[in-house]
Amino acid sequence: MRGITRIAVAAIAVGALTAGCGGGDKPIGSGASSGNPSSSTSSGGSTGQYKKGGTVTIANVGGQTWPCQFNPFNPSVNGVAGGFVYEPLTFVNVLKAGATTPMLATDFAWSPKKDSIVFTIRDGVKWSDGQPFSADDVVYTFNLMKAQPALDIYALWTGAGLTSVTAAGNKVTLKFKGAAEPYFFNFANQVNIVPKHIWSTGEAASKPATWADPKPVGTGPYTVESCSPNNITYAANQNYWQPGKPYIQKVQYPAYLDNNPANLDLASGKAQWGGQYIPNIDKFYKSKAPENNYWFPPTANVALVPNNDPSRPATSKLAVRQALAYAIDREQVSKIGESGYQPAANQTGVVTPTFDKYFDKDALTAAGYDKPNVDKAKQLLQSAGYSSSNPLKLSVITVTGYTDWDASLAVVKQNLAAVGIELSVQDLQQQSYNQKLYTGDYDLAYSSLSGGPTPYYELRQLLYSKNTAPIGKQANSNYSRYSNPEVDKLFDQYASADPDTQVKLVKQISGYMIKDVPLIPTTESVDWYQYNTKDIEGWPTQDNPYAQPAPYNIPDAGQVLANLYSKAAQK
Repeated sequence: MRGITRIAVAAIAVGALTAGCGGGDKPIGSGASSGNPSSSTSSGGSTGQYKKGGTVTIANVGGQTWPCQFNPFNPSVNGVAGGFVYEPLTFVNVLKAGATTPMLATDFAWSPKKDSIVFTIRDGVKWSDGQPFSADDVVYTFNLMKAQPALDIYALWTGAGLTSVTAAGNKVTLKFKGAAEPYFFNFANQVNIVPKHIWSTGEAASKPATWADPKPVGTGPYTVESCSPNNITYAANQNYWQPGKPYIQKVQYPAYLDNNPANLDLASGKAQWGGQYIPNIDKFYKSKAPENNYWFPPTANVALVPNNDPSRPATSKLAVRQALAYAIDREQVSKIGESGYQPAANQTGVVTPTFDKYFDKDALTAAGYDKPNVDKAKQLLQSAGYSSSNPLKLSVITVTGYTDWDASLAVVKQNLAAVGIELSVQDLQQQSYNQKLYTGDYDLAYSSLSGGPTPYYELRQLLYSKNTAPIGKQANSNYSRYSNPEVDKLFDQYASADPDTQVKLVKQISGYMIKDVPLIPTTESVDWYQYNTKDIEGWPTQDNPYAQPAPYNIPDAGQVLANLYSKAAQK
């Protein structure tokens, strides 16, 4: 599933939210309005009330059958839990420069120094089992992440300086060691709030990081009606706090092991919501029906991730990583592997043109990473001790069924062969891939994470040492095992810096992408998004980008599902 290692995960576009947003469209970090609980308070694809009915089928390749686990703290499975079943305090729209919409919190207010924030928790919300939701659930969720560091996948307690989370009535206060506004995207938007009455007992309490959570209880628009290895059926949450929503009563989420059958289901209209690469999309998909539509907003990066840990004698060598970066023809990977739908990335890790003001083109050019350099790559390999008589042999893990990644890696393999590197590609089922990626059991990995409203968010996931872990232990997001105290200091300075300084800090951080080559971005990851309007309306579009549109984005998927409706049901 694209983006299931979420950590979403991405891009900026423009467009206005429609009416009935309940206080949405606030800039990130500003106070959200309270919202009127009698009106639509989600981010607003649909306006007004619609009659209930209809089914949406999702075609998104996961490269595995469903394990029927819905633990929102587990990056391997939270893509089918967040947004669908579990919700955050506030929704932050990456496609609208971080505009906020109140969710489980109706309002928030920062202290003058931005080192503490008070959320006003929404009244009248019930968990899907009918139990009341309260501020205690919010406090429990955050403190559980403190007690169980494996759950703190955004390093809030260990890196962002979170020191306490307390409640007084319907107010929840988060206190930090210092200015913490940039972490808002993580703690307000990406932390799924869980019910204390479920998670404080039994296996959920004793093994929260590994608990399967097979019948999740959440506040989101849907519940899990049934799950088998081949399909998840979601049913509308009859206790949902947004009156009249969701309109769609069933969501079917089949398991696809390969892009091809998913693409056929989308082209035929059997599935209405897609999230994968379709080659020659205009002919294969768009031309099949006037209701077939697509939109690919650029998001973060797809990258070749070398294992930087010293236990890997080849990929831990800077010269080897530099050789990889010089050898790969990113334009060729984009053109052949992704049909040009995903633009070529660059070694700074800054997505352009989305984040042009953070992009240091001069530094990229000065380092020679603006174009492939086969001779330079060969020289570096020779300096590292490799030659035709002692060739460098590496393997790369990828997800089976991701046909575009396979095509991209075929280009990468050819590029590397030209400089004397023998690359073998290991196609793995998603669970096996995740296990190797998270624990560092690989030479190279082909991977993509999501980002946020600025490049800082993606780069922090990828490079911040407190997001990684020793080999054999599960890393939260820094899977390359990269660790540089100087880079950590730059990340730590970001929160208290003014906007101009934040831009300079990102340029400095991206400079270490050039200097240390902890990973090699190949293409700019887009939101793969196909949608069918024959019966279903309310979709996010380029003109109304009320959420990231791909079904693998969380919590955005919940925003989309809460706004979709069936035209047939209105008759």
